[in-house]
Parts: sequence; C-alpha cells; structure tokens
Amino acid sequence: MTDTAQPATDRPLLTRGVVHPWHHDIYGHMNVRHYAPFFDDASFHLYAALGLSLDEMLHDHGVHMVSARAVTNFIQELKAGDCFLIDGAVVRLGNRSATFQLRMIHSDTGALHATYDLTDVIFDPKTRKSTDMPAPLRAALTRHLVVEQP
Repeated sequence: MTDTAQPATDRPLLTRGVVHPWHHDIYGHMNVRHYAPFFDDASFHLYAALGLSLDEMLHDHGVHMVSARAVTNFIQELKAGDCFLIDGAVVRLGNRSATFQLRMIHSDTGALHATYDLTDVIFDPKTRKSTDMPAPLRAALTRHLVVEQP
C-alpha cells in the first residue's frame, strides 16, 4: 500500500476527526492510544454506510456482529491541527465473519496515516456462539467487497 490514499467511491466515508494537543505524547504526535477511539467510532458507522442496519440484522436474522480482532497499522504520524477522515471497505468474507479495512487519511494532503483491520464475527445472542452468516447479510456485504492491492 502506498503512503497516500484518496477517499474512493467503493469506500464510504465513516467519520471525520481532528487531532488536538491533548492527543499528543512526549514526542509531539498523536499517541497510539488515541487511534483506537477514532477507529472504533468509525466502525459503528460502517454497517449503516454499507446499507445495513444492526437493529434489522438482530430483528430479521437473530444475529449481530462482535469484534473478534482489530489490528492498527501506524504509517505516518499526525500532529495537532491535522484533520482526517476515515473510510472503510469490506476486504474479506468468511462463513462466519467479515473483515473490514478502515483507513485514516489526511483531509488536506490525502496522506495515509493509519489502517485498522477489523474482523467481526456473526454472533447468535441466544446460543452465545458464532454462527453462519445469513444469506441476505452475505449478499449485502458482497456488494461492497473490494480487492486490496498487494
């Protein structure tokens, strides 16, 4: 992946943010612990941005999603005053899970600052176990599946 990225039409915009001085660490850039809330907030917008309702998923199919794995890749530091956006895409579909990649992109320069690879598992709250992905959910996510460049 390159060090610059522009928002793409196949990657819906999930949220925007700004780095404040209190996000800084002793080295003068945003500390790693502040990336998590930005990405986590963006992940809550992901399903709606893909045209899926979490409430409908539970009501219509008896399942919801739980995050099983999240990996943040730090690419380029952010400093106070930097504005960024976070977009997202479906990058893998399994039988019981989906993997998404969220990207933190500088609003002015288009520079890629971080990525967040999130694997969500289909979860049945009655059995408290993972379960197969319902066909309508798979169809909806498949429409948004993108192939990542190596």
